[in-house]
Amino acid sequence: MKRTKLASTVIAALALTVSGMSVAADKLTNIQDADKQIQVDAAKSQQKVNKLYDQAQDMLFEYRLVVDETETLKHYNDYVSTLVSDQQDRIDSLQSQIDGIERTKQGVVPLMSRMIESLDQFVALDIPFQIEERTARVERLKEVMGDSDVSTSEKYRLVLDAYQIENEYGNKMNAYEGTLSLDGKEKVVDFFHLGRVVFMAQSVDQKQAWVWDNEDRSWTAMPEDSMRNVTSAIKMARRQAAPDLFRVPVKTAESAE
Repeated sequence: MKRTKLASTVIAALALTVSGMSVAADKLTNIQDADKQIQVDAAKSQQKVNKLYDQAQDMLFEYRLVVDETETLKHYNDYVSTLVSDQQDRIDSLQSQIDGIERTKQGVVPLMSRMIESLDQFVALDIPFQIEERTARVERLKEVMGDSDVSTSEKYRLVLDAYQIENEYGNKMNAYEGTLSLDGKEKVVDFFHLGRVVFMAQSVDQKQAWVWDNEDRSWTAMPEDSMRNVTSAIKMARRQAAPDLFRVPVKTAESAE
């Protein structure tokens, strides 16, 4: 009986032990499963953290780029503002100069008109050498003054050029062929002028010569013995003879009493 009871007790104890071990094993499995799940969840969480961190780093990098670009743009805008200010100063200066030019034009245009009128009168009263050319130059100036396509500065330059040419005539010795009208007849002659001191004409056969009297506004015949001097003067003016002394008729001023 005792053995039977002992065996029953041992069997019962073994049963309880096996049952307890089974329960413990189940709990251990559950714990292991839970731990695995925790690790999986932790890994997923870490991945999310890493992803968020990477995104945060990217955003921080972009932010720094934006800040740098903003600073660069600020410096560039300051630079451009300086350029714009300088250009505006230049524009204001140019506008002031343009306004000054317009005011100058208002005074220059009437001045040029008076200069052309004076030049026209001077040519008409002067010794009439190369008169066609000089008269035509004055007429061109008058036409230019009414031409809107020619700038004021160019008009002024042309007027000054005409005055310069007239001034140079007074320092030149020149000879040229032309036509002389005498007693209603046209004669082909060689003209000669020494500045504005003397103006002469000689027939092409070198047998006749005349000198211009500007006071009487007429031609006066020269004596026959002056033909050689006139011929020599013409040749020297044309550089057909070496420079030399020659006589020319010069009208002197009358002495005052």
